Amino acid sequence: MALLFLQNGNLVSGFWIAFMVVLLSRRLGSEPTQDKQALLSFFSQILHANRLQWNSSDSACNWVGVQCNANSSGVYSLRLPAVGLLGSIPANTIGQLTQLRVLSLRSNRLSGQIPLDFSNLKSLRNLYLQNNQFSGEFPASIIDLSRLNRLDLSGNNFTGKIPVAVGNLTQLTGFFLQNNGFTGELPNINGSANLLNFNVSNNHLNGSIPASLSKFPASAFAGNIGLCGEPLPPCSPFGASPAPSPSSIPPPENPSGKRNKKLSTASIVAISVAAALCFILLLLILLLRLRKRQHHRRLAAKPDQKLPATARSAAVAAEAGTSSSKDEVTGGGGGGASSSVEQGERNSLVFFEGGGVYGFDLEDLLRASAEVLGKGGGGTSYKAVLEEEEEYGGTTVVVKRLKDVVVSQKEFESQMEVLGEMKHDNVVPLRAYYYSKDEKLLVYDFMPRGSLSALLH
Repeated sequence: MALLFLQNGNLVSGFWIAFMVVLLSRRLGSEPTQDKQALLSFFSQILHANRLQWNSSDSACNWVGVQCNANSSGVYSLRLPAVGLLGSIPANTIGQLTQLRVLSLRSNRLSGQIPLDFSNLKSLRNLYLQNNQFSGEFPASIIDLSRLNRLDLSGNNFTGKIPVAVGNLTQLTGFFLQNNGFTGELPNINGSANLLNFNVSNNHLNGSIPASLSKFPASAFAGNIGLCGEPLPPCSPFGASPAPSPSSIPPPENPSGKRNKKLSTASIVAISVAAALCFILLLLILLLRLRKRQHHRRLAAKPDQKLPATARSAAVAAEAGTSSSKDEVTGGGGGGASSSVEQGERNSLVFFEGGGVYGFDLEDLLRASAEVLGKGGGGTSYKAVLEEEEEYGGTTVVVKRLKDVVVSQKEFESQMEVLGEMKHDNVVPLRAYYYSKDEKLLVYDFMPRGSLSALLH
């Protein structure tokens, strides 16, 4: 029963008052106030390009790169790849987003060490910090994130040993530390049964590879001259030990010239055998590296690499004259083609108005699972489902790879601007494009019900 109150001669229902209070409290809780303040603090303290624009009067859930949970009470995804972030990550900013599950800051120019308050991100599942300029030892704050599924610190300036405590990250399915300066031995990873992708190539590691990691290919350990054991060549049976000082050598009990001569000969033979084995081991490592380099060159020389397969996507990037497929894609939100894209940037998609709603880049596009939709005189169209988005419902686009288009970059961009400005209810808008000397890609929205022609016929 609702309580009744007498006020100014009128009966007011207590039930309706309580109902309005509940509605008001829910409305106030629809904005992640604390997370918004943390993001605004991050935005104000770090240098960034003009392409990243957050309006403080708008809800944080509507900002580019920010996704909130279902009731908008907290930020669960922050994706800011290749948006021109520069400098160190300020403390008490991103580390305060306690409901964060996905964090991607890759391919910026971030430097320094990872803040200690990253240990607060207990719900974090995926952490992508590759292709920056981070330095120092392995981030201690990351070791406490026991729910991590994918951790990518590749392409930075980290040094020191990989801590044994990394083995406590038993939920990892992807672990990438390649192209850093890590030293020492590889620790054993307790959850290696769940580990599907692993790479520590091009560091300064040494010692025997743990048996739990021997299931990965030799390319995952390449560039570490001191590593040995499966899947690399076996370790040398002769362990190097320090030579004893002359004062510590006891005098022989029976000093005969004949006996001394035999001992000297045995020492020479042992040293010769050890040297020969070391030479053979080094030769095998060099041959493996040469074969790997020749294999990559053959892949790069193939002219008809196709988009769908992940392994072939990297070859497409090489064919297009790029040095790495990890240069990031920028999401712009201005009218026409984004004028903020610098001429010096490579491997970047150029987004048109409305394309900024997508949180992916060229690397995501090249790694996407794809299927052929159709082929024509102008090229081949693919349906691409982005890899990093599959856990949260997926983002699907159509990528058209142009064929036999030989034009200058200026002329190509001019034509793309004309297409990008076309607005019609019956024409699928062009969202982004990519240009290089040997590769031209167009990105459209995916229409799940097909074309008008398919529906009519």
